[in-house]
Amino acid sequence: MKFSGKNVLVTGASRGIGAEIAKTLAAFGLKVWVNYRSGEAEAMAVKEAIVAAGGEAEIIGFDVSNEEAFVDAIKQIVEADGELSYLVNNAGITKDKLAMRMKTDEFMAVIEANLKSVFIGCREALKVMGKKRFGSVVNVASIVGETGNAGQTNYSASKGGVIAMSKSFAQEAAPRGIRYNTITPGFIATDMTDVLKDEVKEAFIAKIPLGRFGEPKEVADAVAFLLSDHSSYITGETLKVNGGMFM
Repeated sequence: MKFSGKNVLVTGASRGIGAEIAKTLAAFGLKVWVNYRSGEAEAMAVKEAIVAAGGEAEIIGFDVSNEEAFVDAIKQIVEADGELSYLVNNAGITKDKLAMRMKTDEFMAVIEANLKSVFIGCREALKVMGKKRFGSVVNVASIVGETGNAGQTNYSASKGGVIAMSKSFAQEAAPRGIRYNTITPGFIATDMTDVLKDEVKEAFIAKIPLGRFGEPKEVADAVAFLLSDHSSYITGETLKVNGGMFM
């Protein structure tokens, strides 16, 4: 995979899909800034794994929903490396509850973490990348942002918003040579799915044409493609990584 840029910030990269994205991008030669909010030890373990494999990484702790902290973090990266070539907005949370029982603050907490944070990252990346008229951003949304899901009105709204917002950023950034794309993972084998009961897993798998949960590496490879020069004529698109569960 070919990359013309030198570095990437991956938010929510201390575990799960984010950690795999960080390791995959480092294997392609990018310096990876591993973001974490509270899991410093986990983030350091990701960095150490990257370095042990011959890559380059730094950890950077901040809450993506804190605008000042996000802006300062990008400034720190640019001061250290002279640029920010790529951004992966991966961090997110869930607060699942049926809509009729969901409080407004429970709805807004997910919007803040999953949608507002992506807006901040996309906006600041556009400012920085625009100076060199080069860059690529991938926003990690979700299949439920396309289909909806009972008990996840807040999460569905946040991820659906990410999909739509990415298209607007793509249109604004295209004249500057900067691309914005989205991926929508389906059910991926992580610690979040490991806790599901076997019968629940089987029920979900029955709805997936490929007959299994995806692997974090399969999501990471999709992210790498959309960031890379190999997708240089692709912007404003949504790439489904869901085993055919939603086509």
